[in-house]
Amino acid sequence: MLKSLSIQNYALIDALQIVFDSGFSVITGETGAGKSIILGALSLILGQRADARHIKQGESRCVIEGVFDISAYQMQSLFDELDWVYDGDECILRREIWSNGKSRAFVNDSPVYLADLKGFGDRLIDIHSQHQNLALSDNQFQLNVVDLLADSGNERQEYVAAYAAHRSVEQMLKELHLQARKNKEEEDYLRFQYTALSEAALQPGEQEKLESELEAVTHSEEIKSGLFTVSGLLSADEHSVLSSLRSVRDTLQQLQQVYPRVAELAVRVESAYIDLKDVAGETSHIFENIDFDPDRQQQLEERLSVIYDLQKKHAVTTVDQLILLRDEMEVRLQHIDSLDERLASLEKEVAAKRAVMYEKARLLTRKREAATPAIEQQLMEKLAFLKMPHTRFRCAFTPKSHLDATGADQVEFLFSANRNRELQPVSQIASGGEISRLMLCLKSMIAGATALPTIIFDEIDTGTSGEVADKVGAIMEEMSKQMQVIAITHLPQIASKGHSHFVVYKEDTADTVSTQLRQLAAKERVGEIARMLSGAEVSVQAVENARVMLGEGGIVL
Repeated sequence: MLKSLSIQNYALIDALQIVFDSGFSVITGETGAGKSIILGALSLILGQRADARHIKQGESRCVIEGVFDISAYQMQSLFDELDWVYDGDECILRREIWSNGKSRAFVNDSPVYLADLKGFGDRLIDIHSQHQNLALSDNQFQLNVVDLLADSGNERQEYVAAYAAHRSVEQMLKELHLQARKNKEEEDYLRFQYTALSEAALQPGEQEKLESELEAVTHSEEIKSGLFTVSGLLSADEHSVLSSLRSVRDTLQQLQQVYPRVAELAVRVESAYIDLKDVAGETSHIFENIDFDPDRQQQLEERLSVIYDLQKKHAVTTVDQLILLRDEMEVRLQHIDSLDERLASLEKEVAAKRAVMYEKARLLTRKREAATPAIEQQLMEKLAFLKMPHTRFRCAFTPKSHLDATGADQVEFLFSANRNRELQPVSQIASGGEISRLMLCLKSMIAGATALPTIIFDEIDTGTSGEVADKVGAIMEEMSKQMQVIAITHLPQIASKGHSHFVVYKEDTADTVSTQLRQLAAKERVGEIARMLSGAEVSVQAVENARVMLGEGGIVL
């Protein structure tokens, strides 16, 4: 429930602190005094969008703060889900709006998103104003009312889950069919590309080896001439490198017998001699095995041409990239080949989930239809209490051509205020006063079926007066036994039913006009009710009537 509301620098309000009680509270005041301003400020902490026009002229910001008792509503899971600080008993909602157009929202002093605040606010307070009566003509609103009063929340939740599951797999099937059509268009070309890559039998590192070999084949004569020269220099005659080095070695070996210091040099020359002898042998071997083979050159050039053509065609630079493309194409072709099986499997899954969805829709329809006779009877009884004794009301069900997120049912409220008049849609037959009473009865029924902490009625009593207004007040008072009810009203019959009474008024000063609100004491209520009965000049009869309405005794004139 709403415990208190603090407003600073909002519209015509300088600073206002309102403390609310549980039960039934009424707010009255002359037209234009500012009752709607207070409701507008409350709407801001419930997530309504704001702009700088809400700030009192001359101020830089306005602040609205509401304190709520949520101890009875088990909201910790919601706070955990939204990562908010959970107090357990109280919850403080605050909005700050700045003159530069910026605004911030807080829950228990933690900043929150406006959308989250609005969702949370919808669970705290239902603000019902005259324009909301128009919702009674909306079939979606009517269906939601039936679900609330039928207590079909579990069935609807299960249906929504089944509907979402079916839509999801159905979308997957649709995308797979699109992919299948696209694959059919691309399959021939894809197979042509894959065949060319597959037949090339590419090997990792192949290109580098081929290019190296081709380079050698192309320059074979030059290589052979060079190797011949090297071989001759190393070992061709007695003046060759090896012959000279052998002489150096033999001389050092002889010297070391008499001069040991050259022993190390002799070892080093011996090692060099052995290495160069191996080089000479290998050079001769290579020389003997090199031969110009024009056929091999042609083979190498043709193989590299295949590789270069494939690289150019696929816009890559390495054989490894071509191999990767080939493997990817192979996987895609495998998917194409298995697509029919996947489509068949998915179609079976769609059919299974569709069957579950239709079964959940059938159970939801059954729950709704089973509850409607009691809903209709209870509503007609409440309307009879509001001086509409001949009302007939029916929830008419028609099946939808296609299931949607709300199920298989189209619901329309049919209404007649007279016995001899045919039932027709509410929007086509009910007058403003009848719709107002009908909506009030539905709200009172919903209040009994839900755990909503607070409901605020904003002058919904338009079109009612006298005994009907008294009974409207009685319904609000009855509702207040289950929830906090706040009514903004112009009718003394309703105001007199309140357990606490606030009056809104304007206070004029030399410089400005401000909206004020204060709670009335018991004796002050008599004067306010009398004013509402008689107008600006309060008569003795109005005072007596006010006392009777407030249960203080007196004579009704």
